[in-house]
Parts: sequence; C-alpha cells; structure tokens
Amino acid sequence: MTTCPVLTREMLPEPVDLLLADEALDFSRAKKAAEQRARELCTEPMLLAWHDRAAGRSSPDIVCCREDLPSWLAYGLSRGGDLIIDINDEAFVFVYRRV
Repeated sequence: MTTCPVLTREMLPEPVDLLLADEALDFSRAKKAAEQRARELCTEPMLLAWHDRAAGRSSPDIVCCREDLPSWLAYGLSRGGDLIIDINDEAFVFVYRRV
C-alpha cells in the first residue's frame, strides 16, 4: 500500500476557481456553490469525487494505490472527470464529468 500524497494545486488539471467569502462555509455550502458553478458550465454535471481539506474527508474513501495523486482524485479523473471546481485554494475540491 502507498501513502496518499497531500493534494496540491498542480495535481488539478485546469481547475475552475471559486473564492467564497463565507465565514460559515462548510461542506454543504461548498458543494451547493460547486454544483451551481458546474451547472453554469455544462447542463448535467455528474459529481464523481470530492475532498474536504479541513475535515480530512474525501469521496470515494478508498485505499490509496498511487504515489502521484490522492486516490479520490485518481478515481474521479479515471472515470472521465473533466471539470474540477476548486473552492478557496483547495479547501474543497469537486470533480465532475460533463454529461
């Protein structure tokens, strides 16, 4: 088993940045904002993976198997993830597939 690398901006292919000045920003609010932005960029975005840095949570929560990317990101990209929404400098990251 490989230790999962810590997410860096360089790992995200062409991210769409969102800066949210919301003191109460939590996962639920971040997800809602990401989905709204994704819908502005495509008609039916499909959420494949996400990461919440402060909570230390990601989905899917799978065993790390790569040395170059966190597993949740590798999962999303390998399943056609082509729209990355990066909220507040990787505080929250959402990987969508444009449908």
